[in-house]
Amino acid sequence: MAKLITGGLGFIGAYLAHSLLSKGEEVVLFDVITHSPLIQDIKDKVTIVQGDLASWAEVLEVVKQYKIDGIYHTGALLSASAEEKPITAYQVNAGGTFNILEAARLFNVERVIFTSTIASYGLGLHKVNEDTIQMPISMYGVTKVFSERLGEYYHRKFGVDFRAVRLPSIIGPGRGAGGASAYSALMISEPALKRSYAVTVEEDVIMPILYIKDCVDCLIRLYEADNAQLKRRVYCIAGFSPTARDIVNEVKRVIPRADIQFKPDRELTEMVRSWPKYLDESRAGEEWGWKTKYFLKETVKDFVEEVQMNPGLYS
Repeated sequence: MAKLITGGLGFIGAYLAHSLLSKGEEVVLFDVITHSPLIQDIKDKVTIVQGDLASWAEVLEVVKQYKIDGIYHTGALLSASAEEKPITAYQVNAGGTFNILEAARLFNVERVIFTSTIASYGLGLHKVNEDTIQMPISMYGVTKVFSERLGEYYHRKFGVDFRAVRLPSIIGPGRGAGGASAYSALMISEPALKRSYAVTVEEDVIMPILYIKDCVDCLIRLYEADNAQLKRRVYCIAGFSPTARDIVNEVKRVIPRADIQFKPDRELTEMVRSWPKYLDESRAGEEWGWKTKYFLKETVKDFVEEVQMNPGLYS
């Protein structure tokens, strides 16, 4: 029996694969691509299956052929691409989740873990939790809300053990440059690689962030949580919420010669300002013992050390 990671060669998927392998799991990575530097060291230890989440036949086949007993559904068309290609985003994000859940139902998959997002909320919210009404303004957010509700339906109707987390911006070594939130990772990775960086938002912009190691830990811990303890299917994960200036100050404490300037883009700044600034993760703590471990100081320290130990991997 094996664990399937959709979007398995992506940022979250690759880190998750490493952690599952370290726990002795057999891992199958399902993605539209077949190569990524983030899995270079484990490519011979995992099974890579090229496929499209929008294809029912391909999703069905990978779950059936590899006798999948658990699914981490991290694959999706991300925010910027979803806005450029809304039809594709619907097919991959919404249709892909339907395909995953239906395959899980047909083949009695033990559990499906889904990564949702802070982008599922609407404009002008300060702090959010699981009860906050979701009114997304992006195609990415719309498809994530749909996927959450579909997962809850499959749980009620068919007994599929669907569990999800609403995540803030995920940062860490290897995070790509795409999306409005990418500045939060690049303002750490670029100075660590001895390169200058121009931050694309204003100094006082606040954004919730979760370090990749906490992200992977929360996904695995939710998978392993006792069902009897869970009072809901979807949980918020908070991370920490620094200003852009807070991040710069911490980076310069670790790398005193870091060359970071602010050159804000008005449109990007307003987009990030429109997102909720804080998430409440208290229910995840109460019901399955979750607690964020990497805050600003710990995140920057570990992030810089990882990049500097493997500069070629992240440059």
